[in-house]
Amino acid sequence: TAQPACSGGRAVRRKSQHFEAYEAVAKKFAKLLGMDPWLINPMYSVCDEVNFQEGTGSECLESQVDALLNKIRRKYKEYGINEKPFVIVKADNGTYGMGIMTVRDAKEIVDLNRRTRNKMSVVKDGQEVSRVIIQEGVPTYEQMNDAVAEPVVYMIDRYVVGGFYRVHADRGIDENLNAPGSSFVPLAFAEQTQLPRPGVKPGVSAPNRFYMYGVIGRLAMLAASYELEATDPNAEIYS
Repeated sequence: TAQPACSGGRAVRRKSQHFEAYEAVAKKFAKLLGMDPWLINPMYSVCDEVNFQEGTGSECLESQVDALLNKIRRKYKEYGINEKPFVIVKADNGTYGMGIMTVRDAKEIVDLNRRTRNKMSVVKDGQEVSRVIIQEGVPTYEQMNDAVAEPVVYMIDRYVVGGFYRVHADRGIDENLNAPGSSFVPLAFAEQTQLPRPGVKPGVSAPNRFYMYGVIGRLAMLAASYELEATDPNAEIYS
């Protein structure tokens, strides 16, 4: 019987802990390949002591959002990306797609309406939000039946065993798709026809994005193992 680590449950886990571990893994991997780690590791920052209901911590949030948007603009300019940058602000705790909003300008933080403040104040089971993570937004360009779709990869141990597309017809390419109204379509890992073809010249085969999904998934799984090790409250028992 396999029992998941209790310290890895969303009741106590923090998203920022995972991204810190993933950043370290992505940098090492990128160094091995001689590539810019930004290509596989979106930027992020964190704000503590935020209270959306009372409006406290908004200065930190506005400052961090503005700084991150500027960093993204510089990267876009470096790579010739003609898109308007955005960030995703989400509760550092909790799951179920709650406590999330898209921000395209730091001034939006100052002008949050009551509905948005209420949405950002609590997550699942009424947990209060006091710490948020600001993530670089990555546009979702995959589509299924003209609806925006994002890939989700399933893993067991270090193996990619499958996945699905999360699809939402009422959301845009810069919005969170983990929301009511989403649907799911299996990812065709086994049947997809874009595997490299032996005997043909390099570059002839179509880009295999499914393989890339699996690479990112495996890096994230490795990062999760480091994260769990670092946050295990009983680590001394096993050392």
